[in-house]
Amino acid sequence: MISGIFKSLRPKQWTKNGFIFAALIFDVKLFQIESLVRTLLGFALLCLISGIIYLINDLADIEKDRAHPIKKNRPIAAGKVPFNTAIAATIILLAICLPLSFLLNPEFGIIATGYLLLQIGYSFIAKNIVIVDVLTIAAGFVLRVAAGVPLVDATRVSPWLFVSPWLYLFTVLLALFLGLGKRRHELILLKEQATKTRANLSDYNIPFVDAMMSIVTTGTIMTYAFYTFTAPNLPENHLMMLTIPFVIYGIFRYLYIIHVQGDGGAPDEVLLTDRSLQIAIVLYGLAVIAILYSDQIKRGIALYLG
Repeated sequence: MISGIFKSLRPKQWTKNGFIFAALIFDVKLFQIESLVRTLLGFALLCLISGIIYLINDLADIEKDRAHPIKKNRPIAAGKVPFNTAIAATIILLAICLPLSFLLNPEFGIIATGYLLLQIGYSFIAKNIVIVDVLTIAAGFVLRVAAGVPLVDATRVSPWLFVSPWLYLFTVLLALFLGLGKRRHELILLKEQATKTRANLSDYNIPFVDAMMSIVTTGTIMTYAFYTFTAPNLPENHLMMLTIPFVIYGIFRYLYIIHVQGDGGAPDEVLLTDRSLQIAIVLYGLAVIAILYSDQIKRGIALYLG
């Protein structure tokens, strides 16, 4: 039962909470131990809060999940975790995580609470409204980014404007891109059974989703490109523009997974299984660190060499 509850928290999907590290990295505080530890603690709490939302979602959708070819195997839908036990686990985790969030940082606590309420609203209302469902998903990603800001006492960023708003717009569009990709996969996988597992899928069709993905794909690449040469906290030599090819490749690779391989239903699972995408993300991260932390790296090498 304990393993079933843990599986219901969906740890494979916790990778999405990695957006909380954006403030730490882009405010050039990755090597500051205090900021790093606070962000790691915030990441852990955000993962548990996400798990609470998944528990609530599974409890609310238990009958619909049982009609889904994949979701029917989830512990609650499959009966491996009793309904009342799942409710008790949800209440206990809430009683632990929310107070700890405010104890870690009051602003983080407020954002985490807002994220929780947003996702609960998504589970019961927004996910049944066409277009609003994917916009709500995008808002959740923005809150993930914002949650990391107070944990590092960011001087270059604020919770709602990452100095250049292009980075927040990039986050929104990237989230829309992933959300629409998931909707497309559901339409193809479930076909005529789609509305039995998600009512608003009847308001979507493949041409409509593909049209929106085309718009969002273009916007995602453009907003990131604008960020790399307009944000005042970046190096004046515009070296961040060298990271654009990694972003383009990552997006194109995901489109390849969706359209050619016929996957893409769960972005987090794709991230954990697609080697090419993993390599692109690692190379992107190394490039960002090399560019933003070049002075610190040089000082560290000079200190090491004496």
